[in-house]
Amino acid sequence: MSFSVNKLAPELVAPAEPTPSGRLPLSFIDRNVMLRLFVDLILVFEHGVQPAKAVRAALSRALVPLPRRRADRGADPRLEDVNNLERPLLLPRKDLIPYAPPDVIEGDLTFMLQVTEFRCGGFAVGIRFNHAVFDGVGAAQVLKAVAEIARGHARPVVEPVWCREAIPSPPKPLQRHAAFPAAFHFQTSAFDISSDRINAVKNQFLRETGQKCSTFDVVTALLWQCRTRAIRLDPHADLGLGFAANTRHLLRGLLPEEGFYGNCVYPMEIKANAGTIAASSLVVLIVLIRDAKDRLSAKFSECMMGDSAENPYTVPPGYGTMAVSDWRQVGFFEVNYGWGEPIHVVPLPDDNNFLASCFYLLPPKPKQGVRLMTRCVEMEHLPAFSEEIMKFAADLA
Repeated sequence: MSFSVNKLAPELVAPAEPTPSGRLPLSFIDRNVMLRLFVDLILVFEHGVQPAKAVRAALSRALVPLPRRRADRGADPRLEDVNNLERPLLLPRKDLIPYAPPDVIEGDLTFMLQVTEFRCGGFAVGIRFNHAVFDGVGAAQVLKAVAEIARGHARPVVEPVWCREAIPSPPKPLQRHAAFPAAFHFQTSAFDISSDRINAVKNQFLRETGQKCSTFDVVTALLWQCRTRAIRLDPHADLGLGFAANTRHLLRGLLPEEGFYGNCVYPMEIKANAGTIAASSLVVLIVLIRDAKDRLSAKFSECMMGDSAENPYTVPPGYGTMAVSDWRQVGFFEVNYGWGEPIHVVPLPDDNNFLASCFYLLPPKPKQGVRLMTRCVEMEHLPAFSEEIMKFAADLA
């Protein structure tokens, strides 16, 4: 069965009032070559009343303190007809995500938004944001600001601020690396891990160590082990696991308490050999992850002081390296245009073929737990990877 989307021509949404003029400097984090990309995602909402019109008007008012954006909108079937835009998508990605028109250089844009209205009254908001301008927390903040105005607020609850010059650059430039070429053929999959299974591991960790651990710790240890067992690299091979840690709290006094929407993260990396990861209990792997999190303040300080031997904002290429992104509390799930929060959030990393990755999401209600949106194994390893994940979901042995 096929469906069609009536996609209107894109248009530039102008701010409702005059905007600040002049050059806006990027921070040294923003300038990282690894952030010169667009992040694509979809927020899916169960119902709304003329959402495209409401979002467009709110976007115009929210743009006043921000660089200019582009908006678009489309329409057609019912959400249930396309499985609520669950993976795999039953509508083409190009119909749900905005793209720059031929006469516009896409890299010059910072934020694009499209509202797709469905016959059932539901709607989806497709977003493309320039990672050099926003991190995940920042992009979600801007989306929430638009949504607050759509709900009737005169101004956003938290006013967005640029303030990139407040982040001091290291005394010597970080070593530059070229962007990675496409090297792999990663497959996109989704898995739901229940709260019961996660809590069982938390309880085990508490019994064995006398300490508590987080859902992030459990899910990351599980994912790392399942992938390692599936790809079957040499047991002595070193595997890397990376995650971006929010560092806003480490720059208190330099950045405003709220409102900063630029990149403010530090990439933490953990290494262990494949044999250890595959054979250890999850408790052992959780300890490694927690130790890395405990080093965040010291590592970020080293970077800011220029004491890092290498550029931490690069990721070593190779099939043995994986990065995870936790979107559960970034703010995308809190966007509410007046008709409720999204029933789910859909990252679209399908063009990422240089780095194995996974997003942590909230599963659609009433499910409780974590949804893993993975793009971390090639087809030959997908059956084994799926089996490892499902084994955990069914039995903690």
